[in-house]
Amino acid sequence: MLYLDHAATSPVRPEVLEAMRPYLTDVFGNPSSHHGAGHAAAEALEQARSRVAAALGMRRGDVVFTSGGTEANNLAVKGIVLGGSRRHLVTTTIEHESILASADHLRRFHGAEVTVLPVDGCGRVDPRDLAAAIREDTALISIGHANNEVGTVQDAAALVAVARERGVPFHLDAVQSAGWLPLAGLGADAVSIAGHKLGAPKGTGALAVRSRIPVEPVLHGGGQERGRRSGTENVAGAVALATALDLAEAERAEAAARVGAAARAFIAGVLAQVPCAALTGAPQDSDTADPDAVGAAGRLPNVASFTFAGTSGEAVLLELERRGVLSSSGSACAAGSDEPSPVLLALGIRPEVAQTAVRFTFGRTHLPPDAPERLARLVAEAVTAVGAFSGR
Repeated sequence: MLYLDHAATSPVRPEVLEAMRPYLTDVFGNPSSHHGAGHAAAEALEQARSRVAAALGMRRGDVVFTSGGTEANNLAVKGIVLGGSRRHLVTTTIEHESILASADHLRRFHGAEVTVLPVDGCGRVDPRDLAAAIREDTALISIGHANNEVGTVQDAAALVAVARERGVPFHLDAVQSAGWLPLAGLGADAVSIAGHKLGAPKGTGALAVRSRIPVEPVLHGGGQERGRRSGTENVAGAVALATALDLAEAERAEAAARVGAAARAFIAGVLAQVPCAALTGAPQDSDTADPDAVGAAGRLPNVASFTFAGTSGEAVLLELERRGVLSSSGSACAAGSDEPSPVLLALGIRPEVAQTAVRFTFGRTHLPPDAPERLARLVAEAVTAVGAFSGR
């Protein structure tokens, strides 16, 4: 079985499991407890916080551990807007639902105004559009670094520069880009990550937000995480997240080059063998060739998303699974919806074509040399099996 749905989730890495094991067994204390067991847990928590902060280019005290990317995005959007007096938010049409739903919550219950920026046919935001959208009462700009459906990478450095010139905090949703692209040099004021995209367990994540920015808590209670996120901290999860992020950062250049080469070969094979296939997002030759090119726009090296006009995306997925390939139709958070992807519609793709989309996302594991060619052939077989070449 070939698993090509790493944008949805990745398996826990053995090194991560071993790193977190002591904090599930022997070192089990509550980090808020004032005794030896609590102090040991608190020390591990702060060490993990320092490691995450270093990878994100933040200070240790900026890092808030969360239950994942969704909570981190909710805390960023709601917390930063409600932490100040301004009530205007800028985001884009292709953001993760956790961003868009948080923005809608602010609009409906807190009187906020939301400006949703368009993107071009590749999924990129024009910095000039962002500059034009900023107002005197803009409280926050929230934009994803890399789109989870089509893999398009924003020129984050340019967007952050626009925000900084106008004195507006910038939140970068880096859930998909963490471990694949550098984050430390982008200058964002807040950054969200999720552990299960990196090889840590589900239910782990973090929001790093600069201490000068007021944040209203979304979860209230005992005042943990410096009052920004109440609840007994998941020490094992924090250690796991820090370990997975460290490993991904250490391997980033090699993994991006190796996986990017495999993905490019796979994309070329699909486009050559499937006449109705169209790659979505940025062009196949625009993946980030230099993984340390801070802010460089392009596409993630591990994402390949296609539409197969004249087919059913769900039918293609079933045919692929019969052939031992696991992929998806887009965001796992929208699985089961009968509506075409809002991301693909925002790129200008017609609804009937958007419903034929299939996304393939590679992990960091080594694939056999013949894997891209074999995968392309299996895709061609699956599309043929559902009648893509019947002339419809």
